[in-house]
Amino acid sequence: MAQALEISWLGTLPYAAALERQLAAIEARRAGGPDQLLLLEHPAVVTLGRTAKAENLLTSRAQLLARGVEVHEIARGGDVTLHAPGQLVGYVIADLAARGARDVALWLRAIEASLIEALAELGVPGRRVDGMTGVFVADAGDRSARKIASIGVGMKRWITYHGFALNVSVELAGFADIVPCGLSGVTMTSLAREQRRELVLGSAEERAYFAYARDRVGAAFERALA
Repeated sequence: MAQALEISWLGTLPYAAALERQLAAIEARRAGGPDQLLLLEHPAVVTLGRTAKAENLLTSRAQLLARGVEVHEIARGGDVTLHAPGQLVGYVIADLAARGARDVALWLRAIEASLIEALAELGVPGRRVDGMTGVFVADAGDRSARKIASIGVGMKRWITYHGFALNVSVELAGFADIVPCGLSGVTMTSLAREQRRELVLGSAEERAYFAYARDRVGAAFERALA
């Protein structure tokens, strides 16, 4: 059954405020509102999913906080990840029961497929890697793949929340503080890195680049989910 999808660009939002926005969207969906895709950026924040292991946080919480990096333990699936400016975060609030697809694994694959489609439009060949959730840049089956998008979702009575984080122009050095998604040996990459673009965060050029990528991602999700 076709469902309405409302897409919103929220700009830069602290993690706690974004979580409140997600929870409000869940209640709105339960009351009969549309599915929503909330697109935004976060200030620097490390999030620990339900299955996060302490050893995958390589820098202490005190050191991170001293540098202005928040740390949050959250209800999505998965391990540890980093959000920072230049990374496109997408929180998808969707009623899987209404879509007739009460299958979390299938939902994860749908998010991956939408990101892969958007990356193809942007000139980067995204891939799945067997046994790993997310989107990579590599030949299929290459476990040393470069990871460009992380995915982790939560569920409240078959309404999804949380979603994906696509590295567009984010400074990749920040990932040295964690073992991304608990995947040792996986290198993080970005759209800018893959396209050999040297961009200064916050510059007019970087902002235009980010906005173009954001719009391609939004369009891909609209095609897939609306």
